[in-house]
Amino acid sequence: MSVAYPAVPAYSQAKRSRVSSDRVSRSDAEATIANEQEIRAGLSQNLTRLWRYAVVLSHQRDVADDLVQATCVRALERAGQFTPGTRLDRWLFSILHSIWLNEVRSRRVRMGQGFVDADETLVFDGARDTETHIFANQVLRQVQALPEAQRTVVFLAYVEELSYREVADLLEIPIGTVMSRLAAARAKLASAGSDKMEGSAP
Repeated sequence: MSVAYPAVPAYSQAKRSRVSSDRVSRSDAEATIANEQEIRAGLSQNLTRLWRYAVVLSHQRDVADDLVQATCVRALERAGQFTPGTRLDRWLFSILHSIWLNEVRSRRVRMGQGFVDADETLVFDGARDTETHIFANQVLRQVQALPEAQRTVVFLAYVEELSYREVADLLEIPIGTVMSRLAAARAKLASAGSDKMEGSAP
């Protein structure tokens, strides 16, 4: 004797699928909200550093302001892409650099207008010692004259104190390229320093 099993409504499986999908969506939304809260807090702590990097890239105060503002907006828009537990400042630097390459620099910003002096750009929060402050000021003054590619790696490595690997990852270039650009920049900085000393000699 065969037993007749009641038919399972077709919609029940679809309903379970929707419930599961709703739970995943709710979980993703909660994660995004948590990320956004962390990013908002981190942005306020990194605004000075972001603006300083924007000045090194653009040489212009108004462009730097626009870069930082665009970075903040994009970071909040893409909060779901940030991985909790990783370095927020590195992620923000990467966003700013991407905006500079893809949007701002393409406008062919004219150099020399609104130039910001290194002393005004390099603002420390008191956590670093005086020697580091003086050295970073000296580097930042001279780095402005370097080609953009060298200027960027020098700033990130010597002022922001990123490792070679972190600089390479941020700029999306091989670590060997970072090292060669730093070597070329050091040679130019050394040459500029010696020329300055010779020029000041009696």
